Amino acid sequence: MSQVRQPRRVQARDGELGAAVARAQDGDEAAFAIAYRIVQPALLGYLRGIVGDDAEDVASDTWLEIARDLGRFRGDGAGFRGWTATIARHRALDHLRRRRVRPRTGGTEQDVLDLPGPHSTHDQALESLSTERALELVRGLPRDQAEAVLLRVVVGLDGPAAARVLGKRPGAVRTAAHRGLKRLARQWGARAEAEEGVTDGAHRTLGKST
Repeated sequence: MSQVRQPRRVQARDGELGAAVARAQDGDEAAFAIAYRIVQPALLGYLRGIVGDDAEDVASDTWLEIARDLGRFRGDGAGFRGWTATIARHRALDHLRRRRVRPRTGGTEQDVLDLPGPHSTHDQALESLSTERALELVRGLPRDQAEAVLLRVVVGLDGPAAARVLGKRPGAVRTAAHRGLKRLARQWGARAEAEEGVTDGAHRTLGKST
């Protein structure tokens, strides 16, 4: 089984993030803003994959808790991403319980994943999954697969860190993420073939009319 690797752009900023968090814990508000800018896009993507359009509100609650408890955090940049993801997940689940709804599934045609074709590399697939348009289709996955993909690919956590957020064994999270990615690739492949068929049919029709 192939392993899910962290997006390179996330790993590259862990050093900067860790330094910013350390300064923020000493009261540097500008450093906290830097940490926010680094973490927020992925955190918001993760929340959108769970609560949909309510992600902004849940993210606001999450950052209030992060700011309140920042002094308790111990760790580096990668650890901070895991810590903030755990807080975000708790706030998202609380939100869903209050709303008495399940995580949204499905999506509209314009929100379909912009995934690469079946011959693209594994890294390209992961990079595409971190885009905004990916989240609607990810929500259609089984819950364990959706969260594993979101944490591994969108938030950029490694297997053990994602497992800690979910309260599961690393092997179970790796398996769920692998299955989720395979399912997404199959869905996208089937959709691409269907769209190609429609396009070819339209071209043949137009050719006959000229």
